[in-house]
Amino acid sequence: MSNLATVETKAFVPAHDFAVSQQFYRDLGFSMASVGGGVAYFHFGGRSAFLLQDFYVAALAENLQMHLQVEDAQAWFDHVQQLDLPTRYGVRAPTPLVDQPWGMRDFAIADPSGVCWRIAQNIPGFVPVGRTTAA
Repeated sequence: MSNLATVETKAFVPAHDFAVSQQFYRDLGFSMASVGGGVAYFHFGGRSAFLLQDFYVAALAENLQMHLQVEDAQAWFDHVQQLDLPTRYGVRAPTPLVDQPWGMRDFAIADPSGVCWRIAQNIPGFVPVGRTTAA
């Protein structure tokens, strides 16, 4: 019988300037586990991972969204605000932290290549449509 067990799903995130993007993600708090062949492997606490690629197509980067689910979106929002990413990297300011109708509290940032990152937490006590109790 074949072993079809999966280990992990990772997205390839494009980088217009590979070195600048690497520093951006390190500044956010990601660790770069390896780099070679135009790909850098990033993770945060061993749980959230992606592959930064030395490859750029504007239409791809500007339409790609990543989702980072965290325990405390307010703490992340405060952390990102303190980094002053617009001044340091020329990116847009983070969107406000808001409660979304789909049950997540989130805000968005863009990396130097235009990739959107939604940083979110589950809203405690949120009751999804069609349910009578919280998820």
